[in-house]
Amino acid sequence: MKKLNLQLFAAAKEQSETSATEVSAAKPFDGLSESAAEALAGKDVLLAVWSKDGSELLAISGQQGLTINRSADSIEITSKDTEGGYKSKIAGMKEWSIDNDGLYILNDKAHQRLSEAFENSETVVLKVVNTKAKKGMFAGFAVITDYPLEAPHDDAVTYSLSFEGKGKLIDLAVSPTETDTMPVKQVVSE
Repeated sequence: MKKLNLQLFAAAKEQSETSATEVSAAKPFDGLSESAAEALAGKDVLLAVWSKDGSELLAISGQQGLTINRSADSIEITSKDTEGGYKSKIAGMKEWSIDNDGLYILNDKAHQRLSEAFENSETVVLKVVNTKAKKGMFAGFAVITDYPLEAPHDDAVTYSLSFEGKGKLIDLAVSPTETDTMPVKQVVSE
């Protein structure tokens, strides 16, 4: 009986060593890889606006900040028999908005399009792109709700833009479009 137990122990130990070798060969560094920690740099994410006729995607010049806001209303569905005495909710209507700011570049075609759209209360078509990967990230229709320019005596002229979405913000990673146009940077000559 002792001989059998030693044989089983030896076989189990050999299998354990083989498994450990296979695991370490298959997953060096405990499975950690550089791609697991890969992040997207904010400087590579750019907001662009389509020209009025949709023929050009114009990068908004001078960008420094970009925030994409997505939210949903909550609808309370609590009743007297809701379990545990806690409120219960479900998601309601969704909405999105984009805030963008930066240095104001005089004669920039994108700013000219945005000024025109603001003055005429027109809907604009926006696209957020990853310029490094040359891929679209988000797109949607929006209205401009705020477009101030600031010109302090001791600093550069800056702009701030607030857009409110009109319909769905399309996640282009989930629902890619047939073509993936990248923006052009265009300044109108004086």
